[in-house]
Parts: sequence; structure tokens; C-alpha cells
Amino acid sequence: MLRIRLSRVGRKNMAQFRITVADIQRAPTGKFIEILGNFNSHTKEKVFKRDRVEYWLSKGAQPSATVHNLLVDTGVIKGNKVTSWKPKKRSKEELEKIAKAEAEAKTKKAVAVEVVGPESSKDEVKVDATKIEQEEALAPKEAITETVEEKKEKK
Repeated sequence: MLRIRLSRVGRKNMAQFRITVADIQRAPTGKFIEILGNFNSHTKEKVFKRDRVEYWLSKGAQPSATVHNLLVDTGVIKGNKVTSWKPKKRSKEELEKIAKAEAEAKTKKAVAVEVVGPESSKDEVKVDATKIEQEEALAPKEAITETVEEKKEKK
């Protein structure tokens, strides 16, 4: 099966794409049958060989979702745009794990603010949060609360 797709060319941080016809099993930057045009993503410039694109579509070549949307924009193909990607679906376990990690981060930040005091700058809070994490690793929780109280008394 043939696919009309993008093949990245150009230098680093200045990507440009060729629109090529290639076998679907070939690598995107690998061997291709024909170059049908190009697309500059920075200037949004689209150049197509309209007659060759129509020829390959008539022979059964399928455009990738992104190329399909580019062809619809330029008027080579009539129709609606296609969703080119979908966000990853996460399982309930992954969502619970993320929520738990966010909750732990909030509690650690609250403890750090408690240690330093509400009037301190953010840099001091970050430094003290790392100190608290190091203390947690070395000592039991009771010892940490004692050190927090001691720090408050010293101020």
C-alpha cells in the first residue's frame, strides 16, 4: 500500500518537510517513489504538484492525516479535516498515581513554608524543602517534627 506523507528535511531547529509517495512499510526518511511537493512549517508555505497528487490518489495512495489536512487547506482535496492525533488515554491507576504525587508535593511545600515562614522568598522555600526531604530519608517522622519546632524557636 502506498502512503503520501511528510519526510523531514532541513537543518536543526529549521524543519522543512517533503511531501512524498512511499511504501507504507518504509521508514519516513527512507526510499520514496516520488516527491510531490514541500511544506515549510515556519512560514506555512505549501507547494504541491497538484496533477501528480491527484494521479497518486487515483492509483490508491492514502494520505497521512497531516498531509490530508494540508491538501484540504490548499483545495486539492474537498472534504473535512481529519484528527491527526489523539491524547493518550490513561488508566485509573495512572490517574490515581498522578493525583497522589501531586498531593504529596503540596504537603511537602506546606511543610517547607512552615519551616521558613510565610514572609520568606521562594528560593528559601525550595532550599528548605530539599533539606526536609533529606531529613525524612535519614530520620523518623517524630525527629523531623522536633527539628521543625526547634527551627521555629531559634527564629
